Amino acid sequence: MRAVRVYMNKIPAGILTENNDGSYTFRYDDAYFSNPRYSSISLTLPKTQQEYRSETFFPFFFNLLSEGVNKRVQLRLFKIDEDDFFGHLAATAVEDVIGGITVEKIEL
Repeated sequence: MRAVRVYMNKIPAGILTENNDGSYTFRYDDAYFSNPRYSSISLTLPKTQQEYRSETFFPFFFNLLSEGVNKRVQLRLFKIDEDDFFGHLAATAVEDVIGGITVEKIEL
């Protein structure tokens, strides 16, 4: 199991987890959820206290990944399999991402 803390404009927003069975979960942090000034990170992931679960990598997070030449360079540099979307996100969405979303690896 692997996990990253998801930040929205440098504010901890939630935890994205790749589960051992290959599914994915996302859950908003309680403090982020409780603050009415903070918006959802995506229209497809509205703020809720329930956990989102998907058998495939969430499209919102997939769309944060590089494409084309940049993707190939990143995968080679970080030695990541091209089908490892979670690993690609964890390695490259730490900074300099389009929009306000960044991630940070966490140990479970």
